[in-house]
Amino acid sequence: MKKIATLLLPLAGLFLCACNGEPESRLSIALHGASVWGGQIKAGSLMPYASGFEADLSDNRSNQVAPLLLLSDGRYIWSEEPFSFRVTDDAIVIDGDVEVTDAGETLAEAYRAAAKAHFPANGQLPPAEFYRAPQYNTWIQLMYNQNQEGVLDYARGILDHGLPPGIIMIDDTWQEDYGKWYFHPGRFSDPKAMCDELHRMGFKVMLWICPFVSMDQYLICREIEDFNGFLRSEDGNPYPVRWWNGTSAVLDLTNEKTVEWFRGELRRLMDDYGVDGFKFDAADYEYYPADAVAAGGEVPGWEQCSRFVQLAENYPYNELRAGWRNAGKAVVQRLHDKAHSWEDLAKLIPEMMAESLMGFSFCCPDMVGGGSFETFLSGNTDERLIVRSAQVHALMPMMQFSLAPWSVLSEENYAAVLRAVSIRDSFLPYLESLYAKAAADGEPIVAPLEYHFPHQGLESVRDEFMLGDRFLIAPMLEEGTQRSVILPAGSWKADDGTLYKGGTHTVNVPVDRIPYFEKQ
Repeated sequence: MKKIATLLLPLAGLFLCACNGEPESRLSIALHGASVWGGQIKAGSLMPYASGFEADLSDNRSNQVAPLLLLSDGRYIWSEEPFSFRVTDDAIVIDGDVEVTDAGETLAEAYRAAAKAHFPANGQLPPAEFYRAPQYNTWIQLMYNQNQEGVLDYARGILDHGLPPGIIMIDDTWQEDYGKWYFHPGRFSDPKAMCDELHRMGFKVMLWICPFVSMDQYLICREIEDFNGFLRSEDGNPYPVRWWNGTSAVLDLTNEKTVEWFRGELRRLMDDYGVDGFKFDAADYEYYPADAVAAGGEVPGWEQCSRFVQLAENYPYNELRAGWRNAGKAVVQRLHDKAHSWEDLAKLIPEMMAESLMGFSFCCPDMVGGGSFETFLSGNTDERLIVRSAQVHALMPMMQFSLAPWSVLSEENYAAVLRAVSIRDSFLPYLESLYAKAAADGEPIVAPLEYHFPHQGLESVRDEFMLGDRFLIAPMLEEGTQRSVILPAGSWKADDGTLYKGGTHTVNVPVDRIPYFEKQ
């Protein structure tokens, strides 16, 4: 039986349910009208949660998870382990060992207290290239055909079409096999020359990696088995785990010798080819089965996931998609792959707000136009969707292209994408100040309106966001050229110079506009 929940002041509004057959660790927390955020990043589009929502934080749902719930009345709920919860009309019902703390009266006070107590910012920043220019990932452009000429053509196209150089991430299939971390000789004739050329063009180079090893790579598997470096089945053999690219053995990152082996492979790539860093993919909880045996005995999937993030911390140029309690660090988090659809475009803002409220300050809203390759296989792309996606990215902490926009857009639509990048450039001094503040004290770069303007009835605004405490950003998230914008009380100056008072306003959004409003 789980331990009875730990309760911190105040106790008003809390009661333990240990009757009528309820588990002793089931805790009901009265909401008193408060709204709730937190837990699973992938549930961001449902935050604040409506009655009937439920989640189990032992499932990371292909993205980051934090054992934290924030209430708009200043309370927060924290645990050292995953817990499950559901929201009712007037309460949060929790199964697990949690602490409930009253930190003040607002969402911001709840977040700041939780961050200070449980994931204080470590003062470090990712390299400036992550935010001073767009990032470029080769996944959608090349998919499962990563190759030297394709990568170089992509990089040349970036410069030839007026985009600045930045970080270029070479995605899955650059390598010979999973765990055999050498450039595939049939697709990369001279990878050192390729990396040198990319550096000459002004790019930093990152490579996709994962914690899997193909089980038919006998020599590599034998080497790793010599120090029990894999998760093992009860019979002592490597545990075969099914993931999206087949069945593989999984590295046991609780084994120090495994980490040493992995770091040696990454160090060789950096030394031999001049690679700058790595995109650390996978490590989702589901790939660490509960009945698998680790070096430390029974090690839950969330702990293995956390160890993957800890590995990534050793490399300033990093990117991750899965995480557990790894907030407050200079690691780059990315939203789970989004489809090329208006429905998924609408999820970017609320999920990025959820990232920030869970302490993941340095985050990227997936890829412009979507990063789920299946939705691009038909060859049909929606030009206006790509433009609007670029505009959402433009004023986020990071901006990442994958599909080459010049290859699918009309002259007018591509000009709108370039304008979005130019608008981002004009915000760079402000973005840099927000990055510094996030590194110093964990203050969110992106936040819901409720965070900076509490108790004004703005908690359910999901299609706008605050960039710091000064700018409200309201990009276009659906087809059309007109949208409604809700402004908090006070005076606001729009990007086109129009002055507004707080309230609801209708604004025109031509293809090249990102509506934003500066607090006066």
